[in-house]
Amino acid sequence: MNKPTGRQLAAARTLLGLTQAEVAARSNLSVPTLKRMEAREGPATGMQNNIDAVIRTLEAAGIDFIDDAAGGPGVRLKTQNL
Repeated sequence: MNKPTGRQLAAARTLLGLTQAEVAARSNLSVPTLKRMEAREGPATGMQNNIDAVIRTLEAAGIDFIDDAAGGPGVRLKTQNL
């Protein structure tokens, strides 16, 4: 997938019911760093290792990122195989 947008990061966090402080802590980032990433309408900006950490955190919590090729960027909860 391409680099997610800031809005995708915020939407993913909200879909999971997590606060910025919770995602920042799980990603080993500061809250202001996460806030800057989420504030972007376009691709999330910041140090690539920080962006990767947030993506890993959100994916581990159950998020699938959807890119532009699927009709526009978005997020969804992963389906769970029971």
